[in-house]
Amino acid sequence: MTAPEQSRGKFSFALEPGRVLLSLRSACRHALHGAIGLVYPPSCVACQGATAEAQGLCPACWGGIGFIERPYCERLGTPFAIDLGAGLISPAAMADPPVFARARAVCRFDGTARELVHRLKYGDRLELAITLGRMMARAGHELLAGADLVIPVPLHRTRLWSRRFNQAAALAQVVARQGGVALAPAALARVKRTRQQVGLTRAQRADNLQGAFRVLPAMKPLVEGRRLVLVDDVLTTGSTANAASRALLRAGASQVDILTFARVVTDG
Repeated sequence: MTAPEQSRGKFSFALEPGRVLLSLRSACRHALHGAIGLVYPPSCVACQGATAEAQGLCPACWGGIGFIERPYCERLGTPFAIDLGAGLISPAAMADPPVFARARAVCRFDGTARELVHRLKYGDRLELAITLGRMMARAGHELLAGADLVIPVPLHRTRLWSRRFNQAAALAQVVARQGGVALAPAALARVKRTRQQVGLTRAQRADNLQGAFRVLPAMKPLVEGRRLVLVDDVLTTGSTANAASRALLRAGASQVDILTFARVVTDG
């Protein structure tokens, strides 16, 4: 062995201190996570039962979610009972076309999904946004692939003050990060304090939301010519989605798609 080779062998450890430090940090991080897992084992976000990973669902709760998969209406995202081919539009979408281009949701708004949404929205379980947002990013991958911005459906300032956080904004943050799309939390404003939508008919909801949303002048350059994904927790009749989409399109957006965790599906 030559002198240079001996030198390299003797001092190889000292020549790569950065790599050694990264290895030590990684080992410490794994050890810490393992210790935390022993003291606080991962549990189901819905029932608190044991799970293999944190921020997940146990098999029983997973089975209690009515996932929406193709075949479904390409506009409304509502599932079809039978597969009649790709690219179909439902009679509801043809009879009353939505303002938005496409809507996608992870699942039906019932059972476990309803419970998760209520816990996030009213139970101060803000950490649920991580789990639900990740599921939304997977369900809406087609929308996110061509999107320029992710925008949450905003709350009026008085409702935001009373609720302390906007669940749509929390979901949008996770969706944007998972999808690799820029987040624009202030692009859309809710300028009118509306009544609670629960219990209102479709016509009453639309009337209630008339003029509720606006893109403020300072935000117009941000949305002009952009393809947007509007995020909310639940899609019910589509009144909120239509009103918000209309305001964004009037401000110059080229297209608005809707992505929610759950949606109301009426059989037939």
